[in-house]
Amino acid sequence: MPVDTANLFEDVSRRRFLKKSAFWAGAFVTVPVWWQHLIWEVDAAASNSAATQLLQHAPPARYWVSTRTAGIDCLRCHQPDETLTDNPHDRGEVIIKCELCAQECLIREGERGRCRARIHVDGQLRSLVYGHPVSVHVDPIEKKPFYHYRPGSQAFSLSTTGCPLSCKFCQNWQISQARPEDFPTDFYPPDVVVHSTQKRSVPIIAFTYNEPTVFAEYLTDIARLAAQRDIESVLISCGFMNPDPLDEMCEVLDAIKIDLKGFSRDFYRNVCGAELAPVLRSIKTVAGRGVHLELVNLVVPTLNDSDRMLRELVHWVLNEVGPDVPIHFTRFHPDYQMRNLPPTPVATLERASAIAKDSGINYPYVGNVPGHPGNNTHCPSCGKVVIRRTAFFVTGITIEGGKCKFCQAPIAGVFDQGGETRS
Repeated sequence: MPVDTANLFEDVSRRRFLKKSAFWAGAFVTVPVWWQHLIWEVDAAASNSAATQLLQHAPPARYWVSTRTAGIDCLRCHQPDETLTDNPHDRGEVIIKCELCAQECLIREGERGRCRARIHVDGQLRSLVYGHPVSVHVDPIEKKPFYHYRPGSQAFSLSTTGCPLSCKFCQNWQISQARPEDFPTDFYPPDVVVHSTQKRSVPIIAFTYNEPTVFAEYLTDIARLAAQRDIESVLISCGFMNPDPLDEMCEVLDAIKIDLKGFSRDFYRNVCGAELAPVLRSIKTVAGRGVHLELVNLVVPTLNDSDRMLRELVHWVLNEVGPDVPIHFTRFHPDYQMRNLPPTPVATLERASAIAKDSGINYPYVGNVPGHPGNNTHCPSCGKVVIRRTAFFVTGITIEGGKCKFCQAPIAGVFDQGGETRS
């Protein structure tokens, strides 16, 4: 059945999605207890029906292996002399090992990985989110944030549900921690997404909001088709994917922004439910492949804002990927499971930016503080402002041919051909 692209995604815009979630969250606490039980029963029935429909059309996923050999993987969690009383391999079950992200979930028949987006069915791993975006919007590229990639451009932004991480401070938890059947949508194949982008005369598609790695198959199919139509593709990611999927993404993506959430193994384990090492590996891979790279460090009071951790992060970036990779030190706002902490003081972000600049990072930024001078891009040679921003909008650019108009020093980044000057 053809899709009416004129109204594509009208009912799944990010703003309406979040408003709907907030409405029901608020309404739920005001109804009687017996009504709450009824709501849960109706919701569960609708959810099961949506899950069944998704499963019927879920295409095979990539990046997985099946196994009947438990020994090596079981020793990740158990001591050699432990008796595994519920070992599925003893019952002859096929176990799928998902190799998409560094969680490397072991998934029994009928179960899902940690991201909730991939399910084991009849010895195959299937994607429940392929073709089912739940959040779509046209954003300024600066909102991602990308400050050195096509400044002033718009990006057709989309996401599905799901994420392999469980960050306690997640700003998009309504999407990232949801199951795909919680927010059922129609099926939008890659060509419809690309056509919708073209119709709006938007030059970039951004995979964002949740963790796009969970819809890697959908992402790469869209990006390949978009490239044929002269549309560029960018990824906003936690960087927790495995090397093979990342290699495929690097082949089809034009820019990648990775969240380096902290520079501590304990921080990643306790706050994000993940590991630091795979993220560092991904950052080095993207830089080595020559894909435009920017980093974000969300600075959370008392957890990752010490001078020591900030210096370690900055020094690692300098030594491993160089001084020209922009680092955005962004402001934390209380949300999800971390409402007990205050917003990051602006002075803390300024301190982080100063540490980076003094250490040799050429493009440190203060983020999530609209109107702050730290939003602007300065020439690392002469110090003058070459890109001026107000909130997410560019108000002036003085870059010509990729160089500072004032001193002719090169400015790292991807700009319009020949550069641009406007004020």
